[in-house]
Amino acid sequence: MEVRNADGEPLELGGPRPRAVLSLLLAAPGRVITTDRLIDEVYGDDPPSGAGNALQSQISRLRRRLGVTIESLPAGYRLDVDPDDVDAHRFERLARQGRQALTLGDHTRAAAVLREALDLWRGPAPAGQERLEELRLAAAEDRFEAELALGETGSLVPELQQLLAAHPLREQLCGQLMRALHGSGRQAEAFAVYERTRDTLAEELGADPSPQLARIHLDLLRAERPQPEAAPRGVPAQFTSFVGRDTELARIQGLLRTARLVTLVGPGGVGKTRLAAEAVARETGEVCFVELAPLADGAQIPAAVLSALGLRPSSGGGPGPEERLVTALAERLLLLVLDNCEHVVEDTARLVRRLLESCPGVRVLATGREALGFTGEALCPLSPLEPAPAAQLFADRAAAVSPGFALDGARAAVVEHICASLDGLPLALELAAARLRTLSVEDIAARLDDRFRLLSRRDRTAVPRHQTLRAVVEWSWDLLDDDERALARRLTVFAGGATLSAAETVCGLPDAEELLESLVAKSLVEVRGGRLRMFETVRAFCAERLAESGEEQEFRRAHAGYFLTLAETAEPYLRRTEQVEWLTRLAAEQDNFQAALRWSVGADVTLALRLVAELTWYWWLRGLHGETAPLAARLLTETGDEPPAGLDEEYILCVLNAHMAHGDSVAAESRLDRAESVLLGIDRPLRRPILTVLWATVSGPGRANDITRRKQIGTDPWPRAVSRMGSGFQPWFEGRPDEAEEAFATALAEFRETGDRWGMANSLDPLAMFAGWRGDRDLALARLDEALTMVGELRAPEETADLLRRRADTLLYGGDLEQARAHYERAAELAGRLGIPDKAAAARRGLGDVARLSGRPQEAREQYERALATVADNWNSAAEIQLIFTGLGRTAEAGQCREEARDWHEKALAIALKRTPADLAYAAEGLAGLAALEGDGERAALLLGAGVALRGTALAGDPDAARIEAAARALTGEDAYARAYRRGLGLGHDQALTTLGQGWSADGT
Repeated sequence: MEVRNADGEPLELGGPRPRAVLSLLLAAPGRVITTDRLIDEVYGDDPPSGAGNALQSQISRLRRRLGVTIESLPAGYRLDVDPDDVDAHRFERLARQGRQALTLGDHTRAAAVLREALDLWRGPAPAGQERLEELRLAAAEDRFEAELALGETGSLVPELQQLLAAHPLREQLCGQLMRALHGSGRQAEAFAVYERTRDTLAEELGADPSPQLARIHLDLLRAERPQPEAAPRGVPAQFTSFVGRDTELARIQGLLRTARLVTLVGPGGVGKTRLAAEAVARETGEVCFVELAPLADGAQIPAAVLSALGLRPSSGGGPGPEERLVTALAERLLLLVLDNCEHVVEDTARLVRRLLESCPGVRVLATGREALGFTGEALCPLSPLEPAPAAQLFADRAAAVSPGFALDGARAAVVEHICASLDGLPLALELAAARLRTLSVEDIAARLDDRFRLLSRRDRTAVPRHQTLRAVVEWSWDLLDDDERALARRLTVFAGGATLSAAETVCGLPDAEELLESLVAKSLVEVRGGRLRMFETVRAFCAERLAESGEEQEFRRAHAGYFLTLAETAEPYLRRTEQVEWLTRLAAEQDNFQAALRWSVGADVTLALRLVAELTWYWWLRGLHGETAPLAARLLTETGDEPPAGLDEEYILCVLNAHMAHGDSVAAESRLDRAESVLLGIDRPLRRPILTVLWATVSGPGRANDITRRKQIGTDPWPRAVSRMGSGFQPWFEGRPDEAEEAFATALAEFRETGDRWGMANSLDPLAMFAGWRGDRDLALARLDEALTMVGELRAPEETADLLRRRADTLLYGGDLEQARAHYERAAELAGRLGIPDKAAAARRGLGDVARLSGRPQEAREQYERALATVADNWNSAAEIQLIFTGLGRTAEAGQCREEARDWHEKALAIALKRTPADLAYAAEGLAGLAALEGDGERAALLLGAGVALRGTALAGDPDAARIEAAARALTGEDAYARAYRRGLGLGHDQALTTLGQGWSADGT
């Protein structure tokens, strides 16, 4: 071990114990080494009684001598040093990078990086660091491999000889020395090295040389014989750009160096032929490219290969084409490319196996829609292009037919949609780009539902199976047997993929698992993340076959039934500890649920109503109800005004879902009236307790307000916890916050027992608000953070937007305007992305408050107006509209615009009068600001007191209340202010109304 300073000068380390301490810290730079471990390593089994103090002394000496930072932590010590400043760690990093470069075929970089790594060594590895010594040997072998590939030979011989003498059983070193000697013209020595190593292996291990070493020996023997001139033969020349396959190209080149059979597999049109051509064009040896697609049967393959090699089959009674081929290739070094094997796969596999067994110098690169399927085959699956290269390919091909075409602005988004709809399939993208001669990208995107017609313009120069998109898929379809076709047809009822269990259950075929394996092998189905998925183009083709078969309704019903059963199974778990797991399972099937619902709405109303009911809570938690509302509305049109027998709760839930889309229409209100009537007629515990939550949320107060009566709640813990949570709102709104807080705290405890994160989060939200009202910001933020963690686990976006906005409110009242602004912006962005106008408006209103309190009235007005333009006009939104009006009133106050301020505050009051005392509190405080502006300090103080009385508490840290209070005190003096404020505090509800300028008229309004 040696330590040098920044100038390269060696530093004194001291005796063995500080050196031992330092070595342990350097072994894990930047990480804590426990005190116990340091003592054990330094002092052994018999540490002195003051070992801890002695260790501290060693650490102190190291700090002084080396000038480094060694942190003392409760658990131990940590050396603050960059791992790259420690040669051992730098070596390991460089060795990894060199290996990666070698794997990718970048031999120049690999050699340079590995030389840099090995130059860090100045002797043997320290005792106990055998792993480093092994890494050093591996890095040396990698460096030799890279330099041999670059043509270095003679200069490597001495090093290789020295290392092989030290490690005579390392066959890779032996092979590298043989190649270096042979390349230097020392062939006899190369073969002698092989013989010595073979003898050593036999004596020491009782083993023969590995196949890799034997292959090197054979290759060197053959190199002594005359070989035909190496030149590619029959490789198709390319005349378009090669896009997006660098990783796959590197993988194929790597496999071709280590495996004798490499098979490129993938769906039709994915670019297998093109990739194979690009790969073999980079080969320096002899290549023979054979196109098998035109062959009618497998018996023609040997003759086709002979023809590609420029050889003729024997005439008369001579050997057959296969025997002739084996004889011709027995002594040749050749890469044989067999393109498009799928229709003759069995005969191809048999011939390839024989060639590999009989012709040791032959390697094979095959392409097809399935593997050849025997041991030793190295597969390279080829998937469609990722979004970025897919768009680039489309743009390249588009520019060829539409000069000046570029991916810019809105066009880029349309091209992205086209690429996704066509699965990133290169041939489909090229066919689509060709249509730009007459269509715009928007036209192409609009016609993708009829993709086979759209992409039917023929490329006259292409092989028939690639001239149209339909021909691509038909080529694969024709290779299937009857059972495989039946399964492929039936799988199209799934949307977004399927699990194996779902496919087996719905498709109803014996041996479905085996058939699925066959479809996967033939690249008609892919497995991604444990799910079976068809490419959309294949699915569209097979769906046509399903419609033609007369089976479609039968299997769509089976599909809908399967997913109804899944939803029924999941629904109770969505209110328990297991809800995260089940939400994830349901999310994976969202497209299938939508497909099942779309079909059942028109085909089976009962099944559709049950599906809506079972999925409602999942939709609600994940913020998906907006997507499903139109389907629910269509279902109600099919259902009519009366729920089917036994489906009263299902009908009500469907009405509530539909209300999300058209809640402000006359028809929607009429349906809500009918649903209320049905609900009031239920005199038993609800089978679907989520109904209590959704009814209260969607319908607002005044409808079926006895829904929480005991006979509908029953004894199940979850609805009882919901009822407890619901019972907190009434005292909150009526100005009894202590009673409300107690109810929410009890609900939180009950939800904790059920394990329901949604219930806990929605109880923590008001509890955080009450803590913030009291001025306990730390408790408020802690409760909100716990709630955010829970809804984060649920991935419940609506609740997340709500809680972010609540957190922003808390920060704003605590005086942290910048943090509040950031939270409001996040809440607004999330709510806008989800398409939830009320929550977006609430966040915008908060941004208006931040701007107003920061002295930016114009920005505040703009934010309030944006919020007002966004918010819906219904009961749920009325409170938010009131607060926006109050914000606009206060902005007008800041500009001394009394009449405008009065107009806004009176609009806010008009809304509050139809709602709750808590809403009236905000209206009173708004009017207090107007009174202060008009110079009436006593009225301002009275209204501030009335606001506290109506709410049941003051809002600690309210910046507007503080501003109004200061202005009122300045107008009245301390005593008068206190008297007026106390009068406000003592007002009852009716007295407060009178103070606000309202009273009861003769007709009771």
